[in-house]
Amino acid sequence: MPSASDPLNWPGYEQARARARAVTGAEESVTYGQALIGDIDVMLIEFDFRFLGGSVGTATGGRLVHALSTARAHAIPVVSLLATGGSRMQEGMFALLQLQRVARECHLNQESGIPHVTVLRNPTTGGVWASLGASADVILATGGAQVAFGGRRVRSAEDADHPAFTATGQFAAGQVDEVVTPESLPDALSTWLELLTGGAPEPADVPKALGNADLPANGWEAVSRARDPRRPRAAAYLDAYFDTYRLISGDRAGGVDPGVLCGIGWRGGRSIAFAAQAGTATRAAGYRTVSRLITMADRLGIPVLTLIDTPGAANNPTEEAAGLAAAISSVFTAIAATQIPVTTLVIGEGGSGGALAMAGAGRTWITPDAYFSVIAPELAAAILKRDQNEATDLADQLHLRPQDLLNLGIVDGIA
Repeated sequence: MPSASDPLNWPGYEQARARARAVTGAEESVTYGQALIGDIDVMLIEFDFRFLGGSVGTATGGRLVHALSTARAHAIPVVSLLATGGSRMQEGMFALLQLQRVARECHLNQESGIPHVTVLRNPTTGGVWASLGASADVILATGGAQVAFGGRRVRSAEDADHPAFTATGQFAAGQVDEVVTPESLPDALSTWLELLTGGAPEPADVPKALGNADLPANGWEAVSRARDPRRPRAAAYLDAYFDTYRLISGDRAGGVDPGVLCGIGWRGGRSIAFAAQAGTATRAAGYRTVSRLITMADRLGIPVLTLIDTPGAANNPTEEAAGLAAAISSVFTAIAATQIPVTTLVIGEGGSGGALAMAGAGRTWITPDAYFSVIAPELAAAILKRDQNEATDLADQLHLRPQDLLNLGIVDGIA
């Protein structure tokens, strides 16, 4: 007869679970409990693939719900170590429905500001990846792990071993923040937990300018200095500003923009999130990653520093098809909606709305090597149907120098 533990009366299911208990010494595919990682008290959730492929049934779902809700009650972070084939077929739809319960608990934890770091081990497939794993704030994956919604046995033969279904493939597609080794995992976990729990309400300090100290004599000199390849870029500013930092990667929608650096760093005994343009035209994936970073920082109470340095948003058919305008809008909205302070420093080119989207309203500074403009002088000449030689004169008319912007009240100061 069917029972709560065997609702479909599946032939051999009770015996299979008994064998799994004998092999693992555990009652279910998931164990959980409070633990210390570094100096941080966490709720640790661990899947054991030896127990029926780390699959989720009704009892497993109950364990996950209890672990996640307990973390919320005690206001401690969640660390989940995944290794699973998905929902347990022997329990049919009863097993699949557990994903809704898990997703709800993950959402409630997010609303409560509970950080979640997940580790994707080999393999991580099915609904657990799509509910518990993919919803985490930071996603780490062990090198060589199979990571996919559909497991290898349910994929077509020609796609069975495609690199897209691996940890490195998911990292390249913007779904994973870091690929780690077993040796580097403990440090990665302890560092991320410290960064995710180290926020303070005070605004981020304005970084010191790393380039020239003198101001440009005219508009075209300002543009030329901002475009100088020898000028310090975002990576130099991050290295000088933070004691240490780690990067998140990707927009969780299939895209990565190498011209945008996002993450969280440690400075002066507290965490500061950052989103930094690295001097290239910013892609849709870059803006979505920035939006993701700011939204996460807001939930966790971590102030944000943005570094502006872009000639503008990427202007090509690929990016338009990727939803460029909506991606830019998501950053404007994230900054407008945030309750934490956003501090901005323009360190190079500030090209139009593609740059402005990154700026914190009322907390924007600029370096002597930068400019900020409604449009690049050359593009202004094209729109006004003027000769390109007139771009130098238009640079003055646009009032884009640091001192012009300060006099107009556009920026709060010159770093």
